[in-house]
Amino acid sequence: MNKMKVRELMRPLEEFPHISSQATFMEAVEALEKADQEYKSGKVPQRILLVCDETGKIVGKMSPMDVVQGLEPKYLDIDIPESSSVSRLIQRAHESAKEELRLWQAPLGELCNKACLVKIHEFIKMPTPDHMVRIDDTMDKAFHLFVVERHDSLFVQDGQDIAGLIRFSDVYKKIREVMKACPLLT
Repeated sequence: MNKMKVRELMRPLEEFPHISSQATFMEAVEALEKADQEYKSGKVPQRILLVCDETGKIVGKMSPMDVVQGLEPKYLDIDIPESSSVSRLIQRAHESAKEELRLWQAPLGELCNKACLVKIHEFIKMPTPDHMVRIDDTMDKAFHLFVVERHDSLFVQDGQDIAGLIRFSDVYKKIREVMKACPLLT
């Protein structure tokens, strides 16, 4: 598996539902719900929703977390430590910062009204280098990003274009297959 290339496990863009970056929050929620229903019914192998600009170029992907973060964009301005060993002092400072920025202070009804007016392009994040691999990279680079960055999928670049995605679930399935094919050592 160490010689395997990303291209062997990636899925092409055509396998994913797309949504325009000009769509509203509400349209994104509806598209995510449809993708989830189609996934659960077995019609599609994944529920990732790709976001494309007016030219059809992929500019990101959409998840329920993106919708929630987009409703409160100030939340992204706070650097939240991910370590479980965060000290109480840092936790208090984080809570204080959230209060100072008045995160989630508006009634949910106001946030919901915002969902009909705000467009996806106002909050969607472009894929960063730690979220991309090249089509001819060996799988070790993808493994590293999956483990270190804890992504559920990575964008796959072919030249300057995004050609598809490699999903952690597909990588894990391949790992299982390789492990099951190993002869038992006695």
